[in-house]
Amino acid sequence: MASELVINVTAQETRLALIEKGTIAELYIERTREKGIVGNIYKGKVVRVLPGMQAAFVDIGLEKAAFLYVADVFDAIEEYENLLDDGKKEEQDEEGAAPDYRVLHPIEELLQEGQELLVQVSKEPIGTKGARITSHISLPGRHVVYMPTVDHVGISRRIEDEAERERLREIVDRLRQPGCGFIVRTAAEGKTEDDMKADIQYLAKVWAEIVRKKEKASVPSLIHADLDVVQKVVRDIVTDDVTRIVVDSKPDHDRIVQFMSTFMPKMKSSVELYDEEEPIFDYYGLEVEISRALGRKVWLKSGGYIIIEQTEALTAIDVNTGRFVGKHNLEDTILKTNLEAVKEIAYQLRLRNIGGIIIIDFIDMEKEANRDKVYAALEDALKGDKSKSNILKISELGLVEMTRKRVRESIGRMMCEPCPYCEGRGYVKSKTTVCHEIFREVRREMLDIRGTKVLLTVNPQVADLLYDEERRGLEELEKKYKKRVTVRAKPGFHQEQFEIVIS
Repeated sequence: MASELVINVTAQETRLALIEKGTIAELYIERTREKGIVGNIYKGKVVRVLPGMQAAFVDIGLEKAAFLYVADVFDAIEEYENLLDDGKKEEQDEEGAAPDYRVLHPIEELLQEGQELLVQVSKEPIGTKGARITSHISLPGRHVVYMPTVDHVGISRRIEDEAERERLREIVDRLRQPGCGFIVRTAAEGKTEDDMKADIQYLAKVWAEIVRKKEKASVPSLIHADLDVVQKVVRDIVTDDVTRIVVDSKPDHDRIVQFMSTFMPKMKSSVELYDEEEPIFDYYGLEVEISRALGRKVWLKSGGYIIIEQTEALTAIDVNTGRFVGKHNLEDTILKTNLEAVKEIAYQLRLRNIGGIIIIDFIDMEKEANRDKVYAALEDALKGDKSKSNILKISELGLVEMTRKRVRESIGRMMCEPCPYCEGRGYVKSKTTVCHEIFREVRREMLDIRGTKVLLTVNPQVADLLYDEERRGLEELEKKYKKRVTVRAKPGFHQEQFEIVIS
C-alpha cells in the first residue's frame, strides 16, 4: 500500500502524519515542552516496595515515581533465563518486549527500598498514572532490537517465510556476542549480512556508552535519551511502501536524508523539502481530519454514525443507524451499518491512538452468521494496525470486548483538557435543577437567619427562568416567609453557581 509521510516542524511542536490512500492513518505529536520519554534509560532508586501488588515505585527524576512490576525486575541473565518457559523462547514483538515467563520470586526478595538500578521507560505517564518501567533494556535499531541483558534471538512475527526467518536467525547468531540477545525486526526482511552487521555494531557501541555513564551517574539521572519523534518515526514506520517523505524544516530534512543515506540509500530520493507559503498540513488537508479526530460523533457514509466516549478506565464505542434506513429489511440494514462501522472504528482507533480496554456496542443482530461476519471484518480491519489488539467474540448483547496496546497518550488526551465548566463530566446541571436547588437552599437559610429581604445572585439564563417558568416558586417563598425575594443576574457566574444574601 503506497503511503506518504508529512512532517510539520515548529519551535513549539512537531507533527507527523502518515497518509494512506489519501487519508491520514496515523498522527504523531511531540511538543517541545512535553517530549516523550518512552525508550529513555534512567538510573533510579527504589522508593517503595509493594508486596501486595508485586510491584515497586522507583524515583527516576520525574514528577511522579515510575511503576516497576515484578515481571520486569531481573538483572542477572542466569536468573532471567531460569524464569523462561522452555516453549516460550522463540517469538517476540518488534518493540523488544520480553517473552512470557513464570514469576518464581516475590518482589520483596528482588528489591528493597534505597536500591539503585538501571531501568527503561516502556510506557509514558498516562492520566494519573506514572511511567511504566522495566529493567529489560532494549535498544531499537533499523533492522534489529538489541537486548543486552537477555541471551535470546527472536524474529518478528510479521516475517512469515520460514526460510527467511532461519536465514536471519543464522546471521544474527554469527554476529552477536555471547550473553546478549536480539529481535529481528520486519524491516530486516531481505537485508544482507552487512546491513545487519552495521546495525548490531552501532547498538553495541550505544550500550557500551550507557554502561560507562551508569557507573559515574548520580541517582536519579537520565543515562540515555531515545531519538526524537522525527527520527523514531522514520526509523520505525518508513518501509518500501512509503513513496514520499515531505518535511517543512531544512534541518530535519537534512537529518532524514543522512539517516536514509546510512540505512535506506535507495529511498534517499523520496525525501522532499516543502518550502511553500501555505502551511504544509493545510496544503494536504490534514487539519480538517485532525479536528474530526477530536469529535465525539463520527458520521458514516451511509448516514449511520458512531459515538466514541473515552473515560479513565475504558473507551466505549456505540454504533447507530442514524439516517440510514436501508433498502430491503431491518437485519440487512443493521448488518451493513455494522460492517461500515467496523472499518471506521479500526481507522479511528489507529488515528486517535486509543488504547487499553475498548467496548464496542454494535447494533443487535439476530442471526449468528451476521455476528460472525462483523467479527471477522473487525479482525481483518485491525490487521494493518501496528499496535497489538486482542478481540473477544461478539456477545449475545452485540458487544465486543477488546484491548489495544497503549504506550502513549491518545491524541484526544494530548490535545484537549477537561472542560473547566463541567469539570470533565461532559454535562452540567440543567437551569431548572439549579432553580430548585436555590429554592431548597433559601428554605434552609430561613431556619437560622432572620431578615426582611432575600437577594439571589445567579447566572443570567437561570435568572430568566426564575422570572418566567419558575416565577411561581419565588412567589411561594415570598408568601411563606413574608420576605421580598430579588433576583440579580451576573454574567460571570457558572450556570450552577448562585449566592443567597438575606438582610
